[in-house]
Amino acid sequence: MPLNERDRIEILMMIGVGDRMRTQQEVCRLFHEMHPDREPVSQSTVSRIERKYRELGHVRDAPRQGRPKINENVQQDVILSALENPHCTVRQVSRDLNIGKSSVSNIFKKVKYHPYRVRLIHELAEDDFDRRTEFCEYMMDHNNQNNGFIANILFSDEATFFLNGHVNRQNTRYWSQENPHWMQEYHTQHPQKGSRKQYWHNILTSRNINTYNILMLPAVVAP
Repeated sequence: MPLNERDRIEILMMIGVGDRMRTQQEVCRLFHEMHPDREPVSQSTVSRIERKYRELGHVRDAPRQGRPKINENVQQDVILSALENPHCTVRQVSRDLNIGKSSVSNIFKKVKYHPYRVRLIHELAEDDFDRRTEFCEYMMDHNNQNNGFIANILFSDEATFFLNGHVNRQNTRYWSQENPHWMQEYHTQHPQKGSRKQYWHNILTSRNINTYNILMLPAVVAP
């Protein structure tokens, strides 16, 4: 069992001063008699305590290296930040509370908070369900009539990156202990406000045809 500061002071008092000083062996025996339920101290321990007192004038522990521990008040502030604004970032909480980003991450991990991503759901109109069924029936009929029909279709896909703070699921999070099943509807074909970049890619069977990079600026209405 390690000795605390009170134990070390007691050992110094047992050593004594002047003509009434005890030997290290006598100090070890006396300490054991006064604390029979504890592990006996060694003569090297007594010598180390006496030497430290003569050199430093005290027997306190030296300051620990590394960053200080985060107290409970700071931990509560971090948790309250997530409760008040579940979309906050580690960088934002770190800046507001003036603590390191790693400390914020460790606190979230300790209380089992997880940064959940938003799930983007394509917005559907009322007649979109019928259109899906009609499209499937159309494709099945033509594929039955011509086995090479699908191989002659040029498939395309697009990805839009907004430059005005629009929701980006890669850097938008929801801090919570349980999955909030956070979803948001979005539409890709409707006119959008703000500048954005759009990538359009064409695929024909197993071959990549080309990729277009388009910078789309907001529409300006003439006065």
